[in-house]
Amino acid sequence: MEAGIITAFAAQLFDAERNRKAIQPLTDQNNGITVDDAYHIQLENVKRVLAMGHVISGKKIGLTSPGIQKQMGVNEPDYGHLYAAMDCKDGKVNTAALLQPKIEGEIAFILKEDLAGGKVTREDVLKATDYVAAAFEIVDSRVADWKIKLPDTIADNASSGRYILGSNKLKLSEVDLPSVTMKLCKNKDELVGEGTGAAVLGDPCISVAWLANRLWSYGVTLKAGEVILSGAFSAAPLAARGDTFTAEFSSFGKVEAAFV
Repeated sequence: MEAGIITAFAAQLFDAERNRKAIQPLTDQNNGITVDDAYHIQLENVKRVLAMGHVISGKKIGLTSPGIQKQMGVNEPDYGHLYAAMDCKDGKVNTAALLQPKIEGEIAFILKEDLAGGKVTREDVLKATDYVAAAFEIVDSRVADWKIKLPDTIADNASSGRYILGSNKLKLSEVDLPSVTMKLCKNKDELVGEGTGAAVLGDPCISVAWLANRLWSYGVTLKAGEVILSGAFSAAPLAARGDTFTAEFSSFGKVEAAFV
């Protein structure tokens, strides 16, 4: 795809986020967009955001569950960038700053070493991880009505929005991630999702290894100190102002979010 088209599509998504006005799917505007084109659109906006003074705080992985991959017609996950400004440290999410948020319970990896190269293994992830924590990812789409195909969500920074990290920090030696369970409740007692770590490519560590290898093809490295959101345990319910969510993880305890 021509550089000018990539720049124009990136500008549409950038303006949609700033103006909080969703756009027509890029794949409706141009059905020839490839996955590689979409990642270049995403990276164009990464350059814009960094030029504004924002700081990359990590990466996120999406489309990790077999059900979601089947729904999207793909056979691998996708990824996006996280920024420090996305971190809702107090557990409160400013709903007015988002367009159409949803919420996912995940495990976050905080790295103590870089993960680079195209042959990163699960064992490399174990060595490079400082600790893991329960997390919420608040996904959002700048595409109207979430009518997205794979290139749409990739171009849109993998539908990244905000994130919240739980307070309990565990070493990977202290927990068996595939067997971790999660129950996601809305407004105290409405169960809206549940799952296990095995839903994330069989093991969230494998998800992080996939990410390191996929990023390498674009010259991007997972860096020490970064937060890596490894993928959702269950489907993501819609969130609106006034909603509260609690995810109860075995081993990790609770993580809470309030949409204000």
